[in-house]
Amino acid sequence: MRTSKMRREIELKKGWVFTGRDGKAVKVDLPHTWNAVDGQDGGNDYYRGTCHYSTTFAAPDFDSKTQRVYLEFQGVNSSAEVELNGQKVMSHDGGYSTFRADVTEFLTKENKLEVAVDNSVNDRVYPQKADFTFYGGIYRDVLLRIVSNEHFEMDYYGGDGVMVTPTVEGKDGKVHVESFHKAENAKVAVTLIDAQGNPVAKGEGKDVTVTIPDVHLWDGVEDPYLYTAVVELMKDGEVKDDVRIPFGVRTFSVDPKKGFFLNGRSYPLHGVSRHQDRKGIGNALTKEHHREDMEFIREIGANTVRLAHYQHDQYFYDLCDQYGMIVWAEIPYISEHMPNGRENTISQMKELIVQNYNHPSIVVWGLSNEITMGGGEDDDLIENHNILNDLCHQMDPTRLTTMAVVSMCSIDAKYIQIPDVISYNHYYGWYGGTTDMNGEFFDDFHKKYPNIPIGLSEYGCEALNWHTSNPVQGDYTEEYQAYYHEELIKQLFTRDYIWATHVWNMYDFAADARAEGGENGMNHKGLVTFDRKYKKDAFYAYKAWLS
Repeated sequence: MRTSKMRREIELKKGWVFTGRDGKAVKVDLPHTWNAVDGQDGGNDYYRGTCHYSTTFAAPDFDSKTQRVYLEFQGVNSSAEVELNGQKVMSHDGGYSTFRADVTEFLTKENKLEVAVDNSVNDRVYPQKADFTFYGGIYRDVLLRIVSNEHFEMDYYGGDGVMVTPTVEGKDGKVHVESFHKAENAKVAVTLIDAQGNPVAKGEGKDVTVTIPDVHLWDGVEDPYLYTAVVELMKDGEVKDDVRIPFGVRTFSVDPKKGFFLNGRSYPLHGVSRHQDRKGIGNALTKEHHREDMEFIREIGANTVRLAHYQHDQYFYDLCDQYGMIVWAEIPYISEHMPNGRENTISQMKELIVQNYNHPSIVVWGLSNEITMGGGEDDDLIENHNILNDLCHQMDPTRLTTMAVVSMCSIDAKYIQIPDVISYNHYYGWYGGTTDMNGEFFDDFHKKYPNIPIGLSEYGCEALNWHTSNPVQGDYTEEYQAYYHEELIKQLFTRDYIWATHVWNMYDFAADARAEGGENGMNHKGLVTFDRKYKKDAFYAYKAWLS
């Protein structure tokens, strides 16, 4: 949704050559993953290694004296080495974020672009251990972006070069717009426009605050109203560059006794978690796939989405803004702490915040997920969390930090005290225990730590299209799944202090190491099947309670 009148973009989707582990070169279009089949069929034997992509393209039409050309990748899993015309132009570790480089000096009349993509096992790039498939490939868009020599910053962690920070004062909106550029003797003009395209406020400067009188609030699913900040870089009376940032004006808070508040009123958060893959497609989704996912999430009446366990496509964050979702965004620091992975957690967190700062839907940054699953809390793990927590607050003092804690982790664990709010992943009633243990846990936690906001970041049970008149725990039937969720709804939705609940999961998803429920390679905890063709009974339980 970040548009520009001054910039041009060229998609590099067609005419790629893919060379996999068999050494055979085949033609493909992007987005693409090499694990769409073997990453979903079970056996924990999908190919994790290095594969190669290449394409050729003619030099774009641009003025080499006044313009620059950037090469942008929006998602390559998980490490990439990029060469243009035989010269290395960039490398990147982290499979879920945008990265780009200025390639102007590398361009010739005809150009060969080569990308080595590696999703192999290592001890430094997250994720390495988790219950989902780490699809290899160039699975999001690749673009050439043509900009003026004088342009807003494009080299800092894949961001827009503009940060929009709205606050509310009485009936007015105070909008702080900070922009970044290196152009000498240039000025920045800021115009805020409403949803109908009318200017409502203007200002000038790299760091300016302007006022929207009688501001129209971004009010969740009921009224997700968006303004647009038009930010122009001016020099010698001409517009050299511009970016257009949709934003929403809202306030939020979390009360440890009363839960989540949006714009000053109680706003209980009940929703789902989402993975980004599909049957036979893997993670190489189209915009149509993303939009269909959002339509189903809204159909059940959810007002929040936990985007697990990594940075999702920018288009989906845009949809969350437009549909009024409250979002938990996180990095893939998951399941197993790796002492050699600290720098990767820091770089992925910086990318997550820089690239997503302007989304009004996001209210919390997730530090980690079930990170103590592989063992106790060592000093390095705790230090890593403190570093990430401080980093989030330094880069974005407007949002809270959180994390998803594995069920067996003691409520007295030191690292639980680090973020602003926490949530637990509990499966009482599925992986042992009984459904009534969920409510008991939260009451016990809240009694002992009444000032720590507590939520439920994962809960669910598996169901295939199996049916019975006598459902029992562990039978993989829709009837037990529906019973489980109806019981959890009663317990969770009646405890006002629980700041958020997120069903695990909205959709079945691939986990090639999994062997459960008669269909290997799949996690069947979704409310909707992997192919999005069938809504399970539990889907309608939530639709009845939430709609």
